[in-house]
Amino acid sequence: MTAIVRGSGGNPANAADEGVCLALGTMGSAESTIASACRTETTFTANGRPVRVELDPRESLLDVLRERLGLTGTKKGCDHGQCGACTVHLNGRRIVSCLTPAVQVNGQAVTTIEGVADADGTLHPLQEAFIDNDALQCGYCTPGQVMSGLACIAEGHAGSDDEIREYLSGNLCRCGAYAGILAAVRETARRLNSPVSEG
Repeated sequence: MTAIVRGSGGNPANAADEGVCLALGTMGSAESTIASACRTETTFTANGRPVRVELDPRESLLDVLRERLGLTGTKKGCDHGQCGACTVHLNGRRIVSCLTPAVQVNGQAVTTIEGVADADGTLHPLQEAFIDNDALQCGYCTPGQVMSGLACIAEGHAGSDDEIREYLSGNLCRCGAYAGILAAVRETARRLNSPVSEG
């Protein structure tokens, strides 16, 4: 059973003045759990663009990105932080957005897969390497794999195949494209971290 309570004391007339609060109740066989939370405003940047969203504090960053902002490149896989399909960057560090309450990113910078390519559509070298190395099959996990691969390189954890495997181990590919993913990250790390030879 779900109840929606607006305003103070459940009086809908006060909702505009006092904000909207939700009380969600789940009736079990012998118990009832009620959690209530007032809507709050959160501001952050998404791929360099300022965003202001009014949300329920229980909403995940993943749901806000996909359902509110239309950034559907970030995928919902397990919704338990175990598959890595929802990986995004928060202030340059990778996080699983399904376990991150959206209110926690207030005032911070979020980068999704849509923010990786250049503004003119030129792919990032890692995105190019994924294509060149056939590092995808169905493509569902690819955005999360790319975001984790970028973090792996930026964190300095792409020095060997074993290190890359370890630092990408939180991202699952149900199609088994791991050899191509490893090759793409290895190739991009060498390309970005090595001086370009002339001649």
